[in-house]
Amino acid sequence: LWFVECYTSYYPRGQDASRATALLFNALGINFAILGNEEKCAGECGRLTWEPGLYETLMDYNMAVLAKYRFRRIVTSCPHAHNAFKCRYVNFGFRYELHHVTPYLASHLDRLKPMLRRKLNYTVTYHDSCCLGRQNEFFEPPRELLRAIPGVKLVEMTHNRGNSICCGGGGGGMWLDTYYKSKGYERLSERRIREALSTGADVLAISCPYEVSRFEDALKVLGGDKKMVVRDVTELLAESLEV
Repeated sequence: LWFVECYTSYYPRGQDASRATALLFNALGINFAILGNEEKCAGECGRLTWEPGLYETLMDYNMAVLAKYRFRRIVTSCPHAHNAFKCRYVNFGFRYELHHVTPYLASHLDRLKPMLRRKLNYTVTYHDSCCLGRQNEFFEPPRELLRAIPGVKLVEMTHNRGNSICCGGGGGGMWLDTYYKSKGYERLSERRIREALSTGADVLAISCPYEVSRFEDALKVLGGDKKMVVRDVTELLAESLEV
């Protein structure tokens, strides 16, 4: 079961990564299904901010929906949903094999790599998301995927892996932008983009849907949107794919 999650379902730029993920799953011959209109947010932002009641309502609903179907594993596009399932839902009966899309695809790299035939010629720097990186220590799988793409040169930012800087979107942070602006503070996303731009990379690769809007907006604010683009790792893989 592919648990797509909110951002990659409703937001047009998030849908780009969803289409890329579906393309990769199909290329690998992975038998998958989605919940469609039955899927609701895993609720992690509600738990971390001001709506624990909403989180509990969403959790109860999702657990009931999951119980209706038979499947071997859940793969989710969102590290925040991954954390919710792994750390919270498990206390209420969640017993499914769980994966995030990026390390899940890396586990199929031996079959995926021969299909990556289109040379991209990008210099790429990768941002470790908090949930996928520091909290779950998936540091190497996204880099293994990026290195497998012909023509990609991977360069690292000063802060990487366990020392990475947060994009500022998790834990309700994305709703604090106006507060930061009113206080004259620099957003975490802008600080991270300055670091990404300093690498000289053409592409900032990410594995968390929150980071697309966070970093694309920061690039525009800092005038870097003509120098760098933000792409999910799945988007880069799909661009290189020839089957």
